[in-house]
Amino acid sequence: MSAPLIRCLSRRADTLSIAVRRDVLNMVFRAKASHVGSCFSVVDIISVLYGEVMKLDPQDPAAAGRDRFILSKGHAAAAVYATLANIGVIPRTDLDTYGADLSPYMTHASHKIAGIEFSSGSLGHGLPFGVGKALAGKRSGQDWRVFVLLSDGEIDEGSNWEALMFASHHKLSNLVAVIDYNKLQSLTSISQTIGLEPLVAKLESFGWAVREVDGHDHEALKGHLASAPWHPEKPSLLLAHTVKGKGVSFMENKVEWHYRSPDSALLAAALEEIGHPDA
Repeated sequence: MSAPLIRCLSRRADTLSIAVRRDVLNMVFRAKASHVGSCFSVVDIISVLYGEVMKLDPQDPAAAGRDRFILSKGHAAAAVYATLANIGVIPRTDLDTYGADLSPYMTHASHKIAGIEFSSGSLGHGLPFGVGKALAGKRSGQDWRVFVLLSDGEIDEGSNWEALMFASHHKLSNLVAVIDYNKLQSLTSISQTIGLEPLVAKLESFGWAVREVDGHDHEALKGHLASAPWHPEKPSLLLAHTVKGKGVSFMENKVEWHYRSPDSALLAAALEEIGHPDA
């Protein structure tokens, strides 16, 4: 077995999530990039995982005994980069280069960055990769877990359903998937694109232990994620009901913030509404 790591408790999720939202806004503004809404719907999930749940040593993010986090919805990379900076894995100054020419901090997740397990952006790849990691961990007797964060629109990809079947067949109880269920895709709603309901019943029929949660409730998220696996012979899946653009009123539930970049006035208004982590 790998030597146990101290849990990454350097930042509580409530303050970490505020800091990450502020950083994401500034990063996207400087880069004239997009995906603020997509980042904000998962910030609370990521903050709970990195701040209060996963085994991770910020001074040695590649340590063998770490828990693995896979961002399958790679377009939310800014949220993970900002989180890594706020817990001390990468220098905060690196965030200034996000989306810049020749920068390794691309607008979709890149494994060239310390703490990033897998380059993602082509949707439907993260869960299959995470399943492989979990299988390797189980067969080699390791005690770390694999967490995979997916988007709801990404569930349209058939590769995810193959991975769901494979994971339950091999009883990968060390695998935890989280679906960011904000009900919006890049151009319109989930229901108008390809409806997913009854999603819980579908996921359970594929042999997973499934729970639902408010994806912005830190205590509820921590309770579910820290206690996984929920069944000794099943992978766990947390269906997190979220709000796209959560934290800024004029961005919430607005599909335009999948692609839109804030101007200076909107940036100032959004930062004012988010507030400061130490306030």
